[in-house]
Amino acid sequence: MRPAPARTGDALGAIETPALIVDLDALERNIERMAAFARAHGVRLRPHAKTHKSAHIARLQMAAGAVGICVQKTSEAEALAQAGVSDIYISNEVVAEDRLARVAALARRIRLSIAVDSTLGIDRLAQAVKAAGSTLDVFVEVDVGQGRCGVAPTRAGSLARMVVSHAGLRFAGLQAYHGSAQHLRRSEEREAAIRHAVSLASAARAAVTSAGVACPLVTGAGSGSYVFEAASGVYGELQAGSYVFLDRDYADNQPTPHAPVFEHALFVRCQVMSRGSAHAVVDAGLKAHAVDSGPLRVWGRELDFTGASDEHGVLRPREGSSTDALPALGEAVWLVPGHCDPTVNLHDHFVCVRGGLEHGRVEAVWPVDARGCVG
Repeated sequence: MRPAPARTGDALGAIETPALIVDLDALERNIERMAAFARAHGVRLRPHAKTHKSAHIARLQMAAGAVGICVQKTSEAEALAQAGVSDIYISNEVVAEDRLARVAALARRIRLSIAVDSTLGIDRLAQAVKAAGSTLDVFVEVDVGQGRCGVAPTRAGSLARMVVSHAGLRFAGLQAYHGSAQHLRRSEEREAAIRHAVSLASAARAAVTSAGVACPLVTGAGSGSYVFEAASGVYGELQAGSYVFLDRDYADNQPTPHAPVFEHALFVRCQVMSRGSAHAVVDAGLKAHAVDSGPLRVWGRELDFTGASDEHGVLRPREGSSTDALPALGEAVWLVPGHCDPTVNLHDHFVCVRGGLEHGRVEAVWPVDARGCVG
């Protein structure tokens, strides 16, 4: 871990670039707005911490009313548990026996749950839990349109029955997340995709109860679709994660009617290191931000981010704008990441700013606790 790019109390100009910045005022408003939405709609909130990988942010979410957090990886769960998070759901399959031994050991220290979608996964999980003397909540994952992990709804009942046959495993319900629906741009498209997901989740729940197993919960949803899952009468828990930061890709979605309004809260602060007659080059390239979901947005300027290499980002005036819009050599520029999750994983620290991006100061520096936790 490299030294932090700023210290508490620093002015914005003292932050070493490139740096990952959290606007604390916007972050706190985002957290409270989602928590208030969940309360108003009578559903549980379990935000996805793969977005932020931060125990500090997880604790803020739980203080606002979240029941716990989700992660995708065993090592993420371990890192956040080590940092004090006590209720974690690994909303993903784990079948490697060495990793399942770690899962079972962690379940002795915190409240832990995990997803399964195979008989092999359940058998190995049961063996690991028995060896560790621990107890674990288990969700059967159903494919509700993502075409990735999960079983067909008709198979959910047999897997649920298999879970309850093992001592140490508690059947907790169904994992039903439709990831590819999150970035359908039009609200009507997202609504239609989730309507189909709800029908599949309902069929899976019926298969579970027909197998003689109670189904306590259907969990899923993301920052692009949670309004529809909350209104479904089927989902009882929301797993939205990116709302805390609102990256450029989610901001490009057409707003969902009656949904809370979230704000950009995550930025990469960089500075101009070279200037041409019609472009500027900043010191934030592919090692400082992810571009898998498209380019970054230049905050507050009539500029486009037009290209990135390892250590460089190129800015050009937006179409119809003058080259006068280009920042000067050495001037600071704020970038909104296209995809927050992998951008966070490139940094060791969040520099947390209070008071806005023009006149704020550094209030805290938080570690990215689960940075690099990919196993």
